[in-house]
Amino acid sequence: MFKIQTLNNISRIGLERLPAGQYNVASDQTDPDALLVRSADLHKIEIPASVRAIGRAGAGTNNIPVAEMSKRGVPVFNAPGANANAVKELVLAGMLLSSRNIPDALAFVSTLPEHADAHHAMEAEKKRFVGSELSGKTLGVVGLGAIGVRVANAARALGMRVFGFDPHMTVDGAWQLSADVVKAGSLNELYAASDFISFHVPLNDATRGVFKAESLQVARRGVVLLNFARDGIIDAGALKAGLDDGTIGRYVTDFPSKEQAVHPRVIGLPHLGASTAEAEENCAVMVVDQLRDFLENGNVLNSVNFPNTRMAREGKARLCIANQNRPGMIGRLSQVLGEAGLNIAQMHNASRGELAYTLVDIDSPADAAALETIAAVEGILALRVV
Repeated sequence: MFKIQTLNNISRIGLERLPAGQYNVASDQTDPDALLVRSADLHKIEIPASVRAIGRAGAGTNNIPVAEMSKRGVPVFNAPGANANAVKELVLAGMLLSSRNIPDALAFVSTLPEHADAHHAMEAEKKRFVGSELSGKTLGVVGLGAIGVRVANAARALGMRVFGFDPHMTVDGAWQLSADVVKAGSLNELYAASDFISFHVPLNDATRGVFKAESLQVARRGVVLLNFARDGIIDAGALKAGLDDGTIGRYVTDFPSKEQAVHPRVIGLPHLGASTAEAEENCAVMVVDQLRDFLENGNVLNSVNFPNTRMAREGKARLCIANQNRPGMIGRLSQVLGEAGLNIAQMHNASRGELAYTLVDIDSPADAAALETIAAVEGILALRVV
């Protein structure tokens, strides 16, 4: 029986996909085979040596020590695209909130009990909140993954002109993207053309501060920035300067700092991007299915550190091997298996940067001595039999 430890509340719909007779799921497991998390910070805890995989019921994995897990041969799974519709809808809401001055209007309405004639006060003050329509405006979308593509297509349906920028766009993303979306040749081209700019990229060394002080020089005055991706993508200094001098008309963010929360041009939300019942269920179902397929069959799908590797079962046993991506590994594995009298029924190897993952189906079970010899091969990070 597999033991799964949950470090956050995971949707019941997802957990029900783990058969009770095969899985013991609890928040207080000892020596768990896998961890299921949402926002729990795994950097702050010691991850047991028994853990073979970690599943994140969401897209981002900043709360997981991925590099450390890679050294241990532990795949970290996430749920890319499962919350895409929820985030897309919130981005659209953010554009409407900013373009129609809705937060300011709501704040005014909350003061109506102070007025002797509420109707007169509304009619007299409504001109303060005159906004603009989205139709005919230009949206720039930085990052055309699962969320960015949906945002771009939805904006086109609202009558907006859309520029997109993503030098690493996938073929699947390109197929899904509306043909009317203009492919910007550079970030500066997108910044210069856009009334609204929405960011949908992960936070890493390449994307940190992707909107910076120099960007203010090319952006349209009064541009609305929407950040439902990660804090840090927009340079903090440039953001403050742009908000203070009006170059940035509004900043709509899902993770405002204390300083930003009180700025009159900031619309801050408490990290609501994936906070819908549907998104939580979708994320849980996706990551649970991936975790189960890995534990039961060794297959890897949507891991952030190991390559996708899937193979139909054949033979008497399956060896699941996480290893360093170095020359001669497959040859050395074949040699060791041959010396142990184990015939390979089929094999599949895939690599991703410095890491590789290998599935080997053998015609007869491997004894403890053979497994010990295989595990001792230099470069092997983890070995498991299923």
